[in-house]
Amino acid sequence: MSTSPDHLARARAADSDRRRTRALKVLDKLAADGEEITVSSVARAAGVHRSLIHRHGDLHAAVLARAGEPPPSATAGTQVSRRSLLADIANLTARNGRLSAHITRLERRLSEALGQAAWEASGLGAPADVETLTRRIGELEQRILDLRSELAERDEDLAAARAANRDLMAQLNR
Repeated sequence: MSTSPDHLARARAADSDRRRTRALKVLDKLAADGEEITVSSVARAAGVHRSLIHRHGDLHAAVLARAGEPPPSATAGTQVSRRSLLADIANLTARNGRLSAHITRLERRLSEALGQAAWEASGLGAPADVETLTRRIGELEQRILDLRSELAERDEDLAAARAANRDLMAQLNR
């Protein structure tokens, strides 16, 4: 048996072609079965190393192209591709972020409302209806002024009655 460099090169090329062919057949089979297509899954099913697929640009491009295609067995209404699932995940993640921010805002508003209610219930806060209380204070102040003027009139009447009573007592004593 000859071990010339030319013979070794041909043997390596033939082995590489056999592995490439096996990888392409596995790629077709995975696509027909509707299974997930990745470089790792094709290499595993073909019994080759991932580096073989990465070293051969056309083989790598074929794997990536098939990975992006929808499975042929799916009907038009139920086609689900990896890209659509990734888009759904991205949309749901964004929605979760928006909902989380909304919940945070609602919790802050609830906390402020409960704090305000506790403040008012404790009697330390300003009354809820300041305008009504201000009007009531004005009415009571006016009532006080009226009562004071009545009291002043009665004091004058009492002073006049006392003066008249003193004059009468003085006349009786004489």
